[in-house]
Amino acid sequence: MQRRAVLALVGVLLVLVAGLVAFRMVDRGTPLQRALDLVPAATSRASWTDWEAVRTELGTDVGASSDARAVDAFLSDAFSRDLSSMSALATSAGVMQEQLGFSPATIDWELLAQSGDGAVDVMKVGDKADLDDLAERLAEKGWKEPDEEDGVWVGGPDVLSGAGSLLTPELQHFALLHDEGIVLASDQAPYLEQVLEVVHGDADAAGDLADLAGSLETPIAAAVYDGDYACEKLAMSLADDDAQAEADQLVAAAGDVHPLTGFAMGIEPDGDVRALLQVEDADDAPGDADARAQLAAGPAPGQGGDFTDRFTVTEAGSDGRVITLDLRPAEGEYVLSDLTSGPVLFATC
Repeated sequence: MQRRAVLALVGVLLVLVAGLVAFRMVDRGTPLQRALDLVPAATSRASWTDWEAVRTELGTDVGASSDARAVDAFLSDAFSRDLSSMSALATSAGVMQEQLGFSPATIDWELLAQSGDGAVDVMKVGDKADLDDLAERLAEKGWKEPDEEDGVWVGGPDVLSGAGSLLTPELQHFALLHDEGIVLASDQAPYLEQVLEVVHGDADAAGDLADLAGSLETPIAAAVYDGDYACEKLAMSLADDDAQAEADQLVAAAGDVHPLTGFAMGIEPDGDVRALLQVEDADDAPGDADARAQLAAGPAPGQGGDFTDRFTVTEAGSDGRVITLDLRPAEGEYVLSDLTSGPVLFATC
């Protein structure tokens, strides 16, 4: 009787663990949020690409049977539409397809999450890739197979270069989550172990970033930053002295703005771009929305010209702590890739 009870308890615990992993994948409202729930709480910036949406947007028929040349041509087309700049796989796509059997031509989505501790590329392969086939390929090419099915496949720079000289360093080590159809990759095996702790519910996920990302709804490509990273990498301090002086005058004329606790920007399916700027106090958000909308409709010191050369602000407002600026890019402008690195006046802290 005692043995039966122990076995039953073990069975319940296994179901709970599996259920927790599944819960991480379905708890949030959008795929981007669910992806962020798989990465460590210390994540400071995340870059999202919905590859299924990119393929739809471009009307391409690339897939599992496409050769490397076709896959690289697809990435070139995506780049020309500013749809691939958030990916860690852009220069690796053709070789990935040829050597590993999957690539941006086949995966559903990709999230590159980075922190001071490390980086992980999370890829949802769904039904479009056979993870057993990927495991066989990894073993054949020199990756060391883990003792457990969802453990870390240890490679390294020599193994990676042997598989393909154009493969990004982020593909040095892998973890394959068969039940979830997820592939994790990192240039650091110990960091991948930390990510698996999050996946299994033994460590906290990037919940704050996931909360903010929800207001992007279903972007094709996006960047999500915490406040510290946004205030450092989008800062006007990155500009020269003249641009900083001009920025100070423009901010003074627009009204006070408050430090950001989060920033996100994404391309929507209709081609518009949404920017989210989160402040500490909800009482400050309406005033910040007015000021930042004014800044986004004027000169762009540090970048040259005016923001109106790049986009039109179609709507601005706030909800709680989050300010939303909806932007309509001008023809041929790369708003997402240009304005997710600084200096960006309307994102000043």
